[in-house]
Amino acid sequence: MNTLTGKHILLGVAGGIAAYKSAELVRQLRAQGARVRVVMTAGAQEFITPLTLQALSGNPVHSELLDRDAEAAMGHIELARWADALLVAPATADFIARLQQGRADDLLTAVALACDAPVAVAPAMNRAMWENPATQANITALKARSIHVFGPAPGKQACGEVGPGRLLEPEQLVTALTGLFETGALSGYRVLVTAGPTREAIDPVRYISNHSSGRMGYAVARAASEAGAEVVLVSGPVSLDTPERVTRIDVISADDMQHAVQERVADCDIFIAVAAVADYRPGQVAANKLKKSADQMTLVLARNPDILAGVAALPDAPFTVGFAAETDAIEDNARAKRVAKSVDMIAANRVGKGAGFDTPDNALQVYWQGGEQVLPLTDKAKLARQLVALIAQRFHDKHNKVIRFNAKDSA
Repeated sequence: MNTLTGKHILLGVAGGIAAYKSAELVRQLRAQGARVRVVMTAGAQEFITPLTLQALSGNPVHSELLDRDAEAAMGHIELARWADALLVAPATADFIARLQQGRADDLLTAVALACDAPVAVAPAMNRAMWENPATQANITALKARSIHVFGPAPGKQACGEVGPGRLLEPEQLVTALTGLFETGALSGYRVLVTAGPTREAIDPVRYISNHSSGRMGYAVARAASEAGAEVVLVSGPVSLDTPERVTRIDVISADDMQHAVQERVADCDIFIAVAAVADYRPGQVAANKLKKSADQMTLVLARNPDILAGVAALPDAPFTVGFAAETDAIEDNARAKRVAKSVDMIAANRVGKGAGFDTPDNALQVYWQGGEQVLPLTDKAKLARQLVALIAQRFHDKHNKVIRFNAKDSA
Protein backbone atom coordinates (compact mmCIF):
# COMPACT_ATOMS: atom_id res chain seq x y z
CA MET A 1 0.00 0.00 0.00
CA ASN A 2 1.30 3.45 -0.92
CA THR A 3 0.33 5.36 2.20
CA LEU A 4 1.35 8.63 0.53
CA THR A 5 -1.04 8.21 -2.39
CA GLY A 6 -3.08 11.39 -2.69
CA LYS A 7 -1.46 12.96 0.39
CA HIS A 8 -0.61 16.66 0.30
CA ILE A 9 3.04 16.93 1.28
CA LEU A 10 4.43 20.41 1.84
CA LEU A 11 8.22 20.34 1.59
CA GLY A 12 10.18 23.14 3.22
CA VAL A 13 13.74 23.67 2.03
CA ALA A 14 16.10 25.71 4.20
CA GLY A 15 19.47 27.14 3.18
CA GLY A 16 22.11 24.42 3.52
CA ILE A 17 24.30 22.49 1.10
CA ALA A 18 22.05 19.44 1.59
CA ALA A 19 19.33 21.33 -0.28
CA TYR A 20 20.54 19.59 -3.42
CA LYS A 21 18.93 16.38 -2.11
CA SER A 22 15.50 18.01 -2.08
CA ALA A 23 15.19 17.52 -5.84
CA GLU A 24 15.44 13.74 -5.50
CA LEU A 25 13.19 13.85 -2.46
CA VAL A 26 10.44 15.58 -4.47
CA ARG A 27 10.82 12.99 -7.23
CA GLN A 28 10.48 10.09 -4.81
CA LEU A 29 7.50 11.63 -3.03
CA ARG A 30 5.66 11.98 -6.32
CA ALA A 31 6.61 8.42 -7.26
CA GLN A 32 4.79 7.33 -4.08
CA GLY A 33 1.66 9.13 -5.24
CA ALA A 34 2.00 12.25 -3.10
CA ARG A 35 1.03 15.73 -4.26
CA VAL A 36 3.94 18.01 -3.48
CA ARG A 37 4.32 21.74 -3.00
CA VAL A 38 7.59 23.38 -2.06
CA VAL A 39 8.42 26.37 0.15
CA MET A 40 11.99 27.67 -0.07
CA THR A 41 13.83 30.10 2.15
CA ALA A 42 15.99 32.81 0.59
CA GLY A 43 19.09 30.86 1.63
CA ALA A 44 17.84 27.67 -0.03
CA GLN A 45 17.62 29.47 -3.35
CA GLU A 46 21.38 30.05 -3.19
CA PHE A 47 21.93 26.28 -3.38
CA ILE A 48 19.17 25.08 -5.73
CA THR A 49 16.88 26.98 -8.06
CA PRO A 50 13.10 27.22 -7.58
CA LEU A 51 12.72 26.29 -11.25
CA THR A 52 14.21 22.84 -10.58
CA LEU A 53 11.77 22.08 -7.78
CA GLN A 54 8.88 23.56 -9.72
CA ALA A 55 9.59 21.24 -12.64
CA LEU A 56 9.85 18.19 -10.39
CA SER A 57 6.83 18.96 -8.19
CA GLY A 58 4.57 20.19 -10.97
CA ASN A 59 3.59 23.17 -8.82
CA PRO A 60 4.87 26.74 -8.40
CA VAL A 61 7.49 27.12 -5.67
CA HIS A 62 6.60 29.50 -2.83
CA SER A 63 9.08 31.78 -1.11
CA GLU A 64 7.47 35.14 -0.33
CA LEU A 65 5.64 35.72 2.94
CA LEU A 66 3.68 38.64 1.50
CA ASP A 67 2.52 37.19 -1.81
CA ARG A 68 0.17 39.42 -3.81
CA ASP A 69 -0.93 36.45 -5.92
CA ALA A 70 -2.08 34.45 -2.90
CA GLU A 71 -5.75 34.49 -1.96
CA ALA A 72 -6.35 37.40 0.43
CA ALA A 73 -2.54 37.77 0.49
CA MET A 74 -2.35 35.04 3.14
CA GLY A 75 -0.33 32.39 1.34
CA HIS A 76 1.00 30.89 4.57
CA ILE A 77 -2.53 30.08 5.72
CA GLU A 78 -3.49 28.58 2.36
CA LEU A 79 -0.41 26.35 2.34
CA ALA A 80 -0.87 25.32 5.97
CA ARG A 81 -4.49 24.32 5.34
CA TRP A 82 -3.51 22.42 2.19
CA ALA A 83 -0.84 20.29 3.84
CA ASP A 84 -1.43 16.78 5.18
CA ALA A 85 2.13 16.96 6.49
CA LEU A 86 4.95 19.52 6.52
CA LEU A 87 8.48 18.21 6.15
CA VAL A 88 11.42 20.61 6.33
CA ALA A 89 14.43 18.97 4.67
CA PRO A 90 17.06 20.16 5.10
CA ALA A 91 16.37 21.91 8.40
CA THR A 92 19.36 24.06 9.29
CA ALA A 93 20.45 25.02 12.80
CA ASP A 94 19.12 28.53 12.16
CA PHE A 95 15.72 27.29 10.98
CA ILE A 96 15.43 24.91 13.95
CA ALA A 97 16.23 27.76 16.35
CA ARG A 98 13.64 30.05 14.75
CA LEU A 99 11.02 27.29 14.72
CA GLN A 100 11.65 26.59 18.41
CA GLN A 101 11.18 30.29 19.18
CA GLY A 102 7.88 30.41 17.32
CA ARG A 103 9.16 32.97 14.85
CA ALA A 104 7.17 33.77 11.73
CA ASP A 105 9.49 36.16 9.94
CA ASP A 106 9.60 34.29 6.63
CA LEU A 107 7.14 32.14 4.72
CA LEU A 108 8.44 28.78 5.92
CA THR A 109 8.35 29.60 9.65
CA ALA A 110 4.94 31.26 9.24
CA VAL A 111 3.57 28.13 7.53
CA ALA A 112 5.03 25.91 10.25
CA LEU A 113 3.39 28.04 12.94
CA ALA A 114 0.00 27.93 11.18
CA CYS A 115 0.08 24.24 10.28
CA ASP A 116 -2.18 21.89 12.26
CA ALA A 117 -1.00 18.85 10.28
CA PRO A 118 2.00 16.77 11.43
CA VAL A 119 5.28 18.71 11.19
CA ALA A 120 8.68 17.08 10.80
CA VAL A 121 12.20 18.44 10.49
CA ALA A 122 15.20 16.67 8.99
CA PRO A 123 18.30 18.35 10.45
CA ALA A 124 21.38 18.91 8.30
CA MET A 125 24.40 20.79 9.61
CA ASN A 126 28.03 20.54 10.70
CA ARG A 127 28.53 17.94 13.44
CA ALA A 128 29.71 20.58 15.96
CA MET A 129 26.61 22.68 15.29
CA TRP A 130 24.42 19.60 15.79
CA GLU A 131 26.15 18.64 19.03
CA ASN A 132 26.07 22.19 20.40
CA PRO A 133 23.92 22.34 23.58
CA ALA A 134 21.85 25.15 22.09
CA THR A 135 20.83 23.01 19.11
CA GLN A 136 20.16 19.99 21.32
CA ALA A 137 17.98 22.11 23.61
CA ASN A 138 16.04 23.35 20.58
CA ILE A 139 15.53 19.80 19.34
CA THR A 140 14.32 18.68 22.77
CA ALA A 141 11.84 21.56 22.85
CA LEU A 142 10.52 20.73 19.37
CA LYS A 143 9.99 17.08 20.30
CA ALA A 144 8.10 18.20 23.39
CA ARG A 145 5.74 20.05 21.04
CA SER A 146 5.16 16.84 19.04
CA ILE A 147 7.31 17.95 16.13
CA HIS A 148 8.95 14.92 14.57
CA VAL A 149 12.72 14.83 14.04
CA PHE A 150 14.10 12.65 11.24
CA GLY A 151 17.83 12.09 11.66
CA PRO A 152 20.43 13.33 11.25
CA ALA A 153 22.73 10.58 10.00
CA PRO A 154 26.42 10.19 10.83
CA GLY A 155 29.09 10.29 8.14
CA LYS A 156 31.44 12.49 6.16
CA GLN A 157 30.21 16.04 5.73
CA ALA A 158 30.73 18.69 3.05
CA CYS A 159 33.12 20.54 5.36
CA GLY A 160 35.35 17.45 5.51
CA GLU A 161 34.52 16.54 9.12
CA VAL A 162 32.98 13.24 10.14
CA GLY A 163 30.09 12.85 12.61
CA PRO A 164 26.34 13.28 13.06
CA GLY A 165 24.70 16.00 11.01
CA ARG A 166 24.12 14.56 7.53
CA LEU A 167 20.65 14.83 6.02
CA LEU A 168 18.95 11.45 5.77
CA GLU A 169 18.80 10.08 2.24
CA PRO A 170 15.58 10.78 0.29
CA GLU A 171 14.36 7.18 0.50
CA GLN A 172 14.85 7.23 4.29
CA LEU A 173 12.87 10.48 4.52
CA VAL A 174 10.04 9.03 2.44
CA THR A 175 9.89 6.01 4.77
CA ALA A 176 9.88 8.23 7.86
CA LEU A 177 7.18 10.45 6.37
CA THR A 178 5.05 7.40 5.60
CA GLY A 179 5.23 6.52 9.29
CA LEU A 180 3.42 9.75 10.17
CA PHE A 181 0.29 8.36 8.54
CA GLU A 182 0.69 4.70 9.54
CA THR A 183 0.28 5.52 13.21
CA GLY A 184 -0.48 2.02 14.55
CA ALA A 185 -3.04 3.57 16.91
CA LEU A 186 -5.55 0.84 16.03
CA SER A 187 -3.17 -2.03 15.30
CA GLY A 188 -4.74 -5.38 16.18
CA TYR A 189 -8.29 -4.00 16.26
CA ARG A 190 -11.18 -4.49 13.85
CA VAL A 191 -13.24 -1.57 12.62
CA LEU A 192 -16.59 -1.69 10.84
CA VAL A 193 -17.54 1.44 8.86
CA THR A 194 -20.73 2.31 6.99
CA ALA A 195 -20.66 4.88 4.19
CA GLY A 196 -22.70 6.45 1.45
CA PRO A 197 -26.46 6.75 0.96
CA THR A 198 -29.10 4.07 0.83
CA ARG A 199 -31.71 3.76 -1.91
CA GLU A 200 -35.27 2.83 -1.02
CA ALA A 201 -37.20 1.51 -4.01
CA ILE A 202 -40.55 2.96 -5.03
CA ASP A 203 -40.84 0.75 -8.11
CA PRO A 204 -38.30 -0.93 -10.42
CA VAL A 205 -37.29 2.49 -11.79
CA ARG A 206 -37.55 5.04 -8.97
CA TYR A 207 -36.17 5.27 -5.47
CA ILE A 208 -35.82 7.60 -2.47
CA SER A 209 -32.28 8.59 -1.53
CA ASN A 210 -30.15 11.54 -0.38
CA HIS A 211 -27.15 13.60 -1.45
CA SER A 212 -24.43 11.59 0.35
CA SER A 213 -21.40 10.93 -1.86
CA GLY A 214 -19.70 8.52 0.55
CA ARG A 215 -16.49 10.57 0.57
CA MET A 216 -16.37 11.02 4.32
CA GLY A 217 -17.07 7.37 5.08
CA TYR A 218 -14.47 6.17 2.61
CA ALA A 219 -11.94 8.60 4.06
CA VAL A 220 -12.68 7.27 7.56
CA ALA A 221 -12.23 3.68 6.36
CA ARG A 222 -8.88 4.53 4.80
CA ALA A 223 -7.72 6.46 7.88
CA ALA A 224 -8.64 3.53 10.13
CA SER A 225 -6.67 1.20 7.87
CA GLU A 226 -3.66 3.52 7.97
CA ALA A 227 -3.96 3.47 11.77
CA GLY A 228 -3.41 -0.29 11.60
CA ALA A 229 -6.97 -1.58 11.90
CA GLU A 230 -8.53 -4.42 9.96
CA VAL A 231 -11.37 -2.56 8.25
CA VAL A 232 -14.65 -3.70 6.73
CA LEU A 233 -16.57 -1.04 4.81
CA VAL A 234 -20.31 -1.51 4.24
CA SER A 235 -21.11 0.87 1.42
CA GLY A 236 -24.25 2.18 -0.16
CA PRO A 237 -24.18 2.95 -3.90
CA VAL A 238 -21.34 5.39 -4.62
CA SER A 239 -18.82 6.09 -7.38
CA LEU A 240 -15.64 5.72 -5.32
CA ASP A 241 -12.68 3.37 -5.41
CA THR A 242 -12.26 0.98 -2.50
CA PRO A 243 -9.44 2.09 -0.16
CA GLU A 244 -6.43 -0.22 -0.13
CA ARG A 245 -6.44 -2.96 2.52
CA VAL A 246 -10.17 -2.42 3.15
CA THR A 247 -12.80 -5.12 2.63
CA ARG A 248 -15.84 -3.60 0.92
CA ILE A 249 -19.41 -4.92 1.12
CA ASP A 250 -21.84 -3.28 -1.33
CA VAL A 251 -25.47 -2.78 -0.33
CA ILE A 252 -28.43 -0.82 -1.68
CA SER A 253 -31.16 -0.31 0.90
CA ALA A 254 -31.26 0.34 4.64
CA ASP A 255 -32.42 -3.23 5.18
CA ASP A 256 -29.45 -4.48 3.15
CA MET A 257 -27.10 -2.35 5.23
CA GLN A 258 -28.62 -3.53 8.50
CA HIS A 259 -28.20 -7.19 7.53
CA ALA A 260 -24.60 -6.61 6.43
CA VAL A 261 -23.80 -4.86 9.71
CA GLN A 262 -25.54 -7.49 11.84
CA GLU A 263 -23.55 -10.26 10.18
CA ARG A 264 -20.23 -8.59 11.00
CA VAL A 265 -20.67 -6.45 14.10
CA ALA A 266 -19.86 -9.26 16.54
CA ASP A 267 -16.36 -9.41 15.05
CA CYS A 268 -15.56 -5.70 15.37
CA ASP A 269 -14.09 -3.61 18.17
CA ILE A 270 -15.20 -0.22 16.80
CA PHE A 271 -18.28 0.62 14.75
CA ILE A 272 -18.32 3.96 12.89
CA ALA A 273 -21.67 4.74 11.27
CA VAL A 274 -20.92 7.40 8.67
CA ALA A 275 -23.59 6.31 6.17
CA ALA A 276 -26.57 8.56 5.51
CA VAL A 277 -29.21 5.89 5.97
CA ALA A 278 -32.71 6.77 4.78
CA ASP A 279 -35.04 7.17 7.76
CA TYR A 280 -38.05 5.94 5.80
CA ARG A 281 -38.87 3.65 2.86
CA PRO A 282 -42.02 3.17 0.80
CA GLY A 283 -44.37 0.86 2.66
CA GLN A 284 -45.02 -1.06 -0.55
CA VAL A 285 -42.78 -1.40 -3.60
CA ALA A 286 -44.66 -1.56 -6.87
CA ALA A 287 -43.82 -4.61 -8.96
CA ASN A 288 -44.10 -2.58 -12.17
CA LYS A 289 -43.23 0.99 -13.07
CA LEU A 290 -45.86 3.41 -11.74
CA LYS A 291 -47.40 5.36 -14.59
CA LYS A 292 -47.95 9.09 -14.50
CA SER A 293 -51.71 9.34 -14.26
CA ALA A 294 -52.54 12.17 -11.85
CA ASP A 295 -51.27 15.57 -10.76
CA GLN A 296 -50.32 14.17 -7.37
CA MET A 297 -49.09 10.86 -6.02
CA THR A 298 -49.17 9.78 -2.41
CA LEU A 299 -46.51 7.52 -0.95
CA VAL A 300 -47.05 5.83 2.39
CA LEU A 301 -43.68 5.51 4.12
CA ALA A 302 -42.55 3.04 6.75
CA ARG A 303 -39.76 3.59 9.29
CA ASN A 304 -36.40 2.05 8.44
CA PRO A 305 -34.39 0.17 11.08
CA ASP A 306 -32.08 2.31 13.23
CA ILE A 307 -28.77 0.60 12.54
CA LEU A 308 -26.71 2.76 14.88
CA ALA A 309 -29.04 2.42 17.87
CA GLY A 310 -29.32 -1.30 17.25
CA VAL A 311 -25.56 -1.78 17.43
CA ALA A 312 -25.22 0.42 20.53
CA ALA A 313 -27.91 -1.64 22.28
CA LEU A 314 -26.14 -4.97 21.83
CA PRO A 315 -25.15 -6.69 25.11
CA ASP A 316 -21.50 -6.70 24.10
CA ALA A 317 -21.58 -3.62 21.89
CA PRO A 318 -18.41 -2.35 20.21
CA PHE A 319 -17.17 1.19 20.75
CA THR A 320 -19.85 2.98 18.74
CA VAL A 321 -19.50 6.25 16.84
CA GLY A 322 -22.38 7.94 15.06
CA PHE A 323 -22.69 10.87 12.67
CA ALA A 324 -25.29 13.62 12.79
CA ALA A 325 -25.93 15.67 9.66
CA GLU A 326 -27.80 18.79 10.73
CA THR A 327 -29.02 21.99 9.12
CA ASP A 328 -29.49 23.89 12.41
CA ALA A 329 -28.98 23.62 16.19
CA ILE A 330 -26.05 21.30 15.50
CA GLU A 331 -24.79 20.95 19.07
CA ASP A 332 -28.21 20.49 20.68
CA ASN A 333 -29.34 17.94 18.10
CA ALA A 334 -26.05 16.03 18.19
CA ARG A 335 -25.93 15.80 21.96
CA ALA A 336 -29.55 14.65 22.08
CA LYS A 337 -28.88 12.01 19.43
CA ARG A 338 -25.85 10.67 21.30
CA VAL A 339 -27.86 10.23 24.48
CA ALA A 340 -30.97 8.85 22.75
CA LYS A 341 -28.98 6.22 20.87
CA SER A 342 -26.53 5.52 23.75
CA VAL A 343 -23.45 5.82 21.54
CA ASP A 344 -19.92 6.50 22.77
CA MET A 345 -19.24 9.40 20.41
CA ILE A 346 -21.08 11.43 17.83
CA ALA A 347 -19.60 13.56 15.06
CA ALA A 348 -21.87 16.34 13.86
CA ASN A 349 -21.62 18.47 10.77
CA ARG A 350 -23.68 21.08 9.01
CA VAL A 351 -25.29 20.06 5.73
CA GLY A 352 -27.04 22.11 3.12
CA LYS A 353 -26.06 24.15 0.12
CA GLY A 354 -22.28 23.90 -0.30
CA ALA A 355 -21.75 22.10 3.01
CA GLY A 356 -21.38 18.51 4.09
CA PHE A 357 -22.72 16.27 1.33
CA ASP A 358 -20.84 15.88 -1.95
CA THR A 359 -18.17 18.46 -1.10
CA PRO A 360 -14.39 17.92 -0.78
CA ASP A 361 -14.20 19.66 2.61
CA ASN A 362 -15.97 19.25 5.91
CA ALA A 363 -15.85 20.27 9.56
CA LEU A 364 -16.97 18.26 12.57
CA GLN A 365 -18.10 18.91 16.13
CA VAL A 366 -17.43 15.74 18.11
CA TYR A 367 -19.14 14.98 21.42
CA TRP A 368 -18.81 12.26 24.05
CA GLN A 369 -19.83 11.99 27.67
CA GLY A 370 -17.98 14.74 29.49
CA GLY A 371 -16.08 16.06 26.49
CA GLU A 372 -16.12 17.63 23.07
CA GLN A 373 -13.74 18.72 20.33
CA VAL A 374 -14.10 20.83 17.21
CA LEU A 375 -12.32 19.63 14.07
CA PRO A 376 -12.11 22.71 11.81
CA LEU A 377 -12.91 22.85 8.10
CA THR A 378 -10.42 20.94 5.99
CA ASP A 379 -10.43 18.32 3.25
CA LYS A 380 -12.20 15.11 4.19
CA ALA A 381 -9.09 12.93 4.04
CA LYS A 382 -7.27 15.03 6.63
CA LEU A 383 -10.44 15.41 8.69
CA ALA A 384 -10.91 11.63 8.71
CA ARG A 385 -7.38 11.10 10.06
CA GLN A 386 -8.03 13.63 12.82
CA LEU A 387 -11.32 11.94 13.67
CA VAL A 388 -9.83 8.43 13.70
CA ALA A 389 -7.01 9.64 15.97
CA LEU A 390 -9.64 11.03 18.36
CA ILE A 391 -11.70 7.83 18.18
CA ALA A 392 -8.59 5.75 18.93
CA GLN A 393 -7.80 7.94 21.94
CA ARG A 394 -11.33 7.67 23.34
CA PHE A 395 -11.49 3.94 22.59
CA HIS A 396 -8.26 3.28 24.47
CA ASP A 397 -9.37 5.51 27.35
CA LYS A 398 -12.58 3.51 27.70
CA HIS A 399 -10.74 0.21 27.33
CA ASN A 400 -8.24 1.16 30.04
CA LYS A 401 -11.03 2.25 32.37
CA VAL A 402 -12.74 -1.10 31.92
CA ILE A 403 -9.47 -2.92 32.65
CA ARG A 404 -8.85 -0.86 35.77
CA PHE A 405 -12.42 -1.43 36.97
CA ASN A 406 -12.24 -5.18 36.40
CA ALA A 407 -8.89 -5.42 38.14
CA LYS A 408 -10.20 -3.53 41.14
CA ASP A 409 -13.40 -5.58 41.18
CA SER A 410 -11.53 -8.89 41.10
CA ALA A 411 -9.22 -7.70 43.91
